Amino acid sequence: MLATKTRINISIPRAMRRVIERLARRDEMPEATKAAELIRHALECEEDEVWDVIARTRDRRGAKFVSHDRAWI
Repeated sequence: MLATKTRINISIPRAMRRVIERLARRDEMPEATKAAELIRHALECEEDEVWDVIARTRDRRGAKFVSHDRAWI
């Protein structure tokens, strides 16, 4: 059977640990769950930045536009 999660070990500064503890307490969830949620959010932000760079390189004068329907064929 495949595991749906995997465990990683990371070292973080005490101040960061205290923030995670407080956020987890506030949200009534385990610290590990809160840390995973924060990592997931950070990855989404990184992905958004990559898409923004791609969009900026394509958004220039004389760029060829493709209809929505054609783009999703």
